[in-house]
Amino acid sequence: MNIKPADRLAQFSEYYFSAKLRAIRQLMGEGRPIINLGIGSPDQMPHAEVIGALSGAAQSDDAHGYQPYQGLPALGEAIRGFYAREYHVNTGDKAVLPLLGSKEGIMHTSLAYLNPGDQVLIPALGYPTYTSVTRIVGAEPVYFPLLESSGWAPDWEFLEQLDCSKVKILWINYPHMPTGTRADRDLLARYVDFARSRNILLCHDNPYSFILNDTPLSIFNIKGAEKVAIELNSLSKSFNMAGWRVGWALGSEQLIQPVLQIKSNMDSGMFKPVQLAAIEALNLDHSWFEGLNDQYRQRQLLGFKIMDLLQCEYADNQSGMFVWAKAPNGDGEAFVEELLERYNVFMAPGFIFGEAGKSYIRLSLCASVEVLEEVYKRMS
Repeated sequence: MNIKPADRLAQFSEYYFSAKLRAIRQLMGEGRPIINLGIGSPDQMPHAEVIGALSGAAQSDDAHGYQPYQGLPALGEAIRGFYAREYHVNTGDKAVLPLLGSKEGIMHTSLAYLNPGDQVLIPALGYPTYTSVTRIVGAEPVYFPLLESSGWAPDWEFLEQLDCSKVKILWINYPHMPTGTRADRDLLARYVDFARSRNILLCHDNPYSFILNDTPLSIFNIKGAEKVAIELNSLSKSFNMAGWRVGWALGSEQLIQPVLQIKSNMDSGMFKPVQLAAIEALNLDHSWFEGLNDQYRQRQLLGFKIMDLLQCEYADNQSGMFVWAKAPNGDGEAFVEELLERYNVFMAPGFIFGEAGKSYIRLSLCASVEVLEEVYKRMS
């Protein structure tokens, strides 16, 4: 028998971290004391009340059946309250669609809006899933430059001159991964104006809002965004709940309805105790973020110290849970392999986020101060 996979698999490869972490686990099984600073999986615990809500709800008789595709009404209200409190956004005229993580939302949105032959604008440095999902659905990725010389600002001259007649979606992500660049209202407003003038769906992937960022913004802080924008968000990073798979899409009823149409044919709703625990998380006061960021600031300083030791160049005003830095030899992939071989420390090579990242590496801050101190000690 020779059962061939679908032709679409030739358009993309296995997700880099899926393959690389499998190889690292094999090396660890052989006795290598590898420290993994490659992936952004929070290592801290969710709030105790969140875990308590999950545990308590799991004992309920009505907890284990199918749940509504649009989530519990109370979860939708908690998301609305969270946006009002933390982003100062009134969501009364918008639809909220809970998702099994915002990554799934990238797939749902792409399936809902893209036809084969459509084009998708993707930042030349960005989350690899934007590209792979675009190719899965038969659309074409078009990359717009981010200018290193201007603090990774978009190349507006490139965008303004671009033929957008086939462009259906524009993906943006601020605070930006992997560079850690923040957005201000003027930048987001320019994206909104660009999308409105060209009839493009603007998708803002917003999971890093509160990590080392004192000015969290939603795309809906911008007047007129509701006409063209969907925002994806998540509890994964900001609430240490990556494995829980809780996210949502927010936007006008008109723009969210096609996403629901796809989602309702792909899953059967979120486990009720997880939804109830998510409500607890969303109702935590702002001191949760203050405590979280105290930890990340300590870690970031150690990350900078490690990069100084390695003679890597970096910006010291980065947000998010990573340190993005230029390798001293100009070859991020080779430098990452050298660190793995010499020190048993793994970091992510920048090329996986786009060709513009080939000379960069990324260090994850999802490791304790003690672990980062051990990394520094090894490299010293």
